[in-house]
Formats: sequence, C-alpha cells, structure tokens
Amino acid sequence: MNLSPSHDSHGLVNLIAEIEKRLTGSSVSPTLNDRLAANLPDAATYVLVLFDGLGVAQLDHRHAATFRASQAGQLDAGFPTSTSVSLATVATALTPGEHGVVAHLSWMPRHDRVVNTLKWVDLTGRPVDDDYSTILPGPNLWERLREHGIEPITVQPGNFETTPLTRLLYRGARFEGIWDYSDLIDATVQLAAEPGRLIFTYMPNVDVAGHVHGLESDEFGEAMRLAGGIWDAIRNRLPDGASLIGTADHGLIGFGEDQKLLVRETRFDGMRFAGDARGVHLWCDDEIADDFRSLTGASLADPPALFGPNPSSRTLEQLGTHLVLPDANTAILPPGFDKRLKAYHGGLDPREVEIPLLIG
Repeated sequence: MNLSPSHDSHGLVNLIAEIEKRLTGSSVSPTLNDRLAANLPDAATYVLVLFDGLGVAQLDHRHAATFRASQAGQLDAGFPTSTSVSLATVATALTPGEHGVVAHLSWMPRHDRVVNTLKWVDLTGRPVDDDYSTILPGPNLWERLREHGIEPITVQPGNFETTPLTRLLYRGARFEGIWDYSDLIDATVQLAAEPGRLIFTYMPNVDVAGHVHGLESDEFGEAMRLAGGIWDAIRNRLPDGASLIGTADHGLIGFGEDQKLLVRETRFDGMRFAGDARGVHLWCDDEIADDFRSLTGASLADPPALFGPNPSSRTLEQLGTHLVLPDANTAILPPGFDKRLKAYHGGLDPREVEIPLLIG
C-alpha cells in the first residue's frame, strides 16, 4: 500500500503547478521533478485532458494501447483518490489539505450534515444549498491565469454547466459545453488554436462504466476504446503552438459482492461515518475505533497526515477522529454509502493512487 502520495515531486498537484508555471512564470505549489518536467514541451497553449478513472492499472486493458504508447511517466493522485477532491486540486494547484475538499462524502459542520461533494446532496438525497463558488480558496488557478493574460476554458458535457460542483470548481473559467464526443473533440481542437490559453477537457465515461458495469464488462471495454479514440483524435488534429497533456483523477479497483463489507452492527448505530468506501472517517473514541478496525480487518491512519502539508482549519474540522483504511480487496460500506457499485476508489492502494502522465 502506498502510504504517502507525492505532494512535492510527482503528484497531480505538481503537474498542475508545472503547467501554471509554464504559462505564468510561477505557481503556488512545487512543480514536477526534473525527470517528469522534461517530458512537457513549452507551448503557447496547453490542452489538459483528464480521463476520469483512467489509473495506471487501467492501462493494462486491451483497449488501452494508445494510452500505453503515450505514457511519459507516472503521477500520484492526492488523498483521498476521489473525483471531487482531485478536480479541486486541478482547479487550485493546491493539495486537498489546502483547498479543503477532503472526501466524496464529507462532514460539513456548517450544514451539520455529511454531504456528497459530487452531487451536493446529503445521505438522504436532500439538496444542500451553499454559496458554491466561494468554497474553494482564491484566487484559484483560473483566476491566477487570467491575471497573467491566459484564458482558461473547460470543455465538459453541457448538462454539467449549472451543477453545484461546476460552480464550485470553475469560478473564473469559461465553460464550453459539449453534447457528444465528436463535439468534444472539435471544441478542444478549435479552442486550442488560440495562443495564451489553458484548455481543460474532462472525460467521465471510463469512470462511469467501471462503477456501473465493472472493469471486466463489455461496457467498460467500449468506454476505454472510446477514450483512446478521443485521445488519438485530439492528438492528431492539435494545432501548431499547442501541447497536449493527459492524466486522470484516480484509478479503479473492481469488487465482487463478497468483497463488500456492509457495516450494519447495532453497536455502531448513531455513529457518524464519512469519507469513501476505501477510506472511512469515524467520529468515536479509541475503543470503538479499534472495535471497528477489528470488525473490518482494516488499519487505522492519522487523518491529517495524508492530505498534504499545512492542512487548513477548514480541512481539519471536516476530518473524523479516526481514519480507517481497508485492505486491498475490501470496500467498507457503512449506512449511507453506495453498495451498488462494481468498482470503488478513494484509498491508498497503488491501483487507486497511480495515474498516468500522457503526452500527445
């Protein structure tokens, strides 16, 4: 198990810092180490494509040949290895401890509820209203780019435009909505023709297929094939003066029904749970935490230590008293966690943490 994702050398945060420094001359976080940075060409415009769920482990798939050919290195996603957490790192060039989005299911004292940070609903499905655009610290990446005359544009499915997560993440960026994958390719390529831009293109289909259908399914294979085709199409049509970079927010691990541990013991009734199926936050005393650890066969970790240096007060107030990390082949599912999925992520297994650095 990888117990220390990189925050100062080969992390996702360092890739974003590297791109920002190439475009503006500086960044708020350490950039990539020299070996990885040497793979990134200088450019007037960068296109960064993030394939949700495309961990290094997924590059073994039969439809991943184009990604294997483009892999120029390996990065670490931050902890937890969750979509909303990693996308907040992209939007800020900060670690999770600094930007404050610290879990898929996050305890938020100001709402007195556990909140799904992808959908902004609580565990009962009720919407959680907030001033979403003020949640991330500022200036964020997009605002800093604008201060230097760089135009940030995100290319994403059009139905994402008004969601709470989009309002949280893309303050200061231009949103370019697309409605099919041909449109995604055309928009990305055409927008990259203008110098002085950062185009951030987001592809959700690999992650969705893995969660819903499983990593061995035909649907997942089709999602991988489609993602590879999109990468090739953008690479082949990219205009002069632009450089293409690809990565992911996390990898995926498949779990059978016998690997899902549903926590329903009455002795834990009323206890607060948050986090992810692969990293569960508990609010309890040491004796109960050890009881929970024994039940699940998991290990206990120090919550603040994994989120990066200098965690903010806002980060600390969202963390439980204990953090439980299951073994490599177990998903822990307390009440309120989604037991229907066929793949999970969020923990510290290399299959979740290791993400590719792709150069087109």
